[in-house]
Amino acid sequence: MATVTLGKAVPDFALPATGEQTIRLSDLKGSHVVVYFYPKDSTPGCTVEGQNFRDLHAKFKRAKTVILGVSRDSLKSHENFKSKQEFPFDLLSDADEELCKLFDVIKPKNMYGKQVMGIERSTFLIDAAGLLRREWRKVKVDGHAEEVLEAVKGL
Repeated sequence: MATVTLGKAVPDFALPATGEQTIRLSDLKGSHVVVYFYPKDSTPGCTVEGQNFRDLHAKFKRAKTVILGVSRDSLKSHENFKSKQEFPFDLLSDADEELCKLFDVIKPKNMYGKQVMGIERSTFLIDAAGLLRREWRKVKVDGHAEEVLEAVKGL
């Protein structure tokens, strides 16, 4: 399967999301879209990252930008995480890793000394026309949401 390329159109995708809905990229045309991939619901780094996007959500919204969080967790896990953290954006469940593979975020990681395949914290900015404009890989959480917001403002 091909992966996304900077400056090129992102292929349409559809995934189950919080709020008992399916989110399709094609339904979001006309808005910028931030897709951030994170390893696991309710873990320390993923919680802080989500909170940072939550706290800047109004500014993203003013910039006509939709935020979508993606992990391999179940919808039930996502609903609990979203509710507990009061996220004003949706979380997508990519249990089959289709979107993870499209964005090439499944990487070898060390967990307790063992090699496992997991999501590398990554964020992608898709413009209102559906083109991939920016990507951040191996994301460090501190200051990341602010950096993404600045990139959105630059579109």
